Amino acid sequence: MPAVQAVIFDIGNVLLGWQPEAFFDGVIGPDRRRALFAQVDLDAMNERVDLGEGFRDIIHRTADSHPGWAHEIRLWHDRWIEMLTPVMEPSVAALRALRAAGVPVFALSNFGGPSFELAKNRYPFLAEFDMHFISAHHRMIKPDPRFYALVEQASGLAPESLLFTDDRPENIAAAAARGWQTHLFDDPAAWPARLRAEGLLKAPDRA
Repeated sequence: MPAVQAVIFDIGNVLLGWQPEAFFDGVIGPDRRRALFAQVDLDAMNERVDLGEGFRDIIHRTADSHPGWAHEIRLWHDRWIEMLTPVMEPSVAALRALRAAGVPVFALSNFGGPSFELAKNRYPFLAEFDMHFISAHHRMIKPDPRFYALVEQASGLAPESLLFTDDRPENIAAAAARGWQTHLFDDPAAWPARLRAEGLLKAPDRA
């Protein structure tokens, strides 16, 4: 397999947990959360934010169109940062170790523009990538093949030299279809192990 020349991270559920359901379970309880998610298409609302629509505007318009859930929906804006947790420390350590080893690291993430700025303010390691590919900035989202093509064009690297991790199978499949090397992120310990297997990270020192 060709040598890896750059490593690409998704953000949600790779570097930071992204579980809105858990947040709402804690605020309004599981039963009301299930009712909210069944009656309001919050994923579609969030996708519009990821595509570059106004963070506050689209959430408040959605709230206005569902008056019975207006307060809860506005929490998606007002307390959004509380949904982005916890820090996935093995991934952050891998990011920093790659950079220290001189391996280029990119972020490729479906993310709103203002919300990404909020995230960077809370989690400074998000600013440490060599290149950022944030969906709202380009108005395209994974698994759109054009988004992957943009990474190739901007980096000047061949698809087969890119190693990408993401927690969503459809995003991994889209990358693999372009010839990228891929890793489905489903175990925080498995990703650093994959990087070590590729020769990109050193094995941890034994006591």
